[in-house]
Amino acid sequence: MPTELKIFHGDITKLEVDVIVNSARRDLLGGDGVDGAIHAAAGPQLRAACEKLRGCATGEAKITGGYNLPARYVVHTVGPVYGRENGDEDELLAACYLNCLARAEEAKALSIAFPNISAGLFRYPKDEAAEIALSAVKNYLKDHPDTSLTEVTFVSYTEPDFKIFKREFEAARKRGKI
Repeated sequence: MPTELKIFHGDITKLEVDVIVNSARRDLLGGDGVDGAIHAAAGPQLRAACEKLRGCATGEAKITGGYNLPARYVVHTVGPVYGRENGDEDELLAACYLNCLARAEEAKALSIAFPNISAGLFRYPKDEAAEIALSAVKNYLKDHPDTSLTEVTFVSYTEPDFKIFKREFEAARKRGKI
């Protein structure tokens, strides 16, 4: 059964999916934006679990329980700060998506929801970040035809961000990229 790709405008912390992705800081201990929202909604057990993980390198991903979230798991990834990764930003951002998908598969997840990683406080241009996200996920699914994932959702919290992602999503669909 092919994996369905979807876009959603709303709060990622409210989604009833197996995995939500946290666009986190390196220490994984909570911050601003989606990171702070996920930590606040999940409760103090999430911070305790993240303390045991001892951080995460840019492009990597680590998994914890979802605690007070509707999601069973949170996959934490550290996206690149735009312009500060010696020209490797695109590869590191793609690695975030690939590693998150791998952690979700290890947990036998059926569904995963992503924010637009690095497109907020890390200043990645939102349209470029969306294009890389869509391409990375499509490539992962092509390379893993036996994936457990039946649904991948890209979530935008604000209306302007949703419009940008929707435009990139529709453009990728027209080009046959997704």
